[in-house]
Amino acid sequence: MREDVRASQIRLCEEYGTPFVESPSDMKVGISLNVRSGLMPINGLRHSIQGDTTGWYIWAGGEPSTDPDFFHPVHIAHLVEWCPLALKFLGLPPGWRFQVTDGHEDVWEDPTLLEP
Repeated sequence: MREDVRASQIRLCEEYGTPFVESPSDMKVGISLNVRSGLMPINGLRHSIQGDTTGWYIWAGGEPSTDPDFFHPVHIAHLVEWCPLALKFLGLPPGWRFQVTDGHEDVWEDPTLLEP
């Protein structure tokens, strides 16, 4: 991961008073194809880390689809092409969410993401 991206992730975590939990470039996120369409806002939520997945799910628009094929596994390293707007948020720990659109971003804790 580029050092400037990592630094922006650490700053964001400091701003929200939360620990930095890295999303290594060789691990995966679940991402919807619609993030490449220009649809806004971009949404992300982080469940617990499991295996080679970071726990992040990223999509565009309103609520995510319940279709089991809605999210596709993509390595963090490829998010520069897929969804660069999401990169700065990927240091937030499990149990956090974000929403970003042009000129506005929102970040909040959602403990329900950690429930089994």
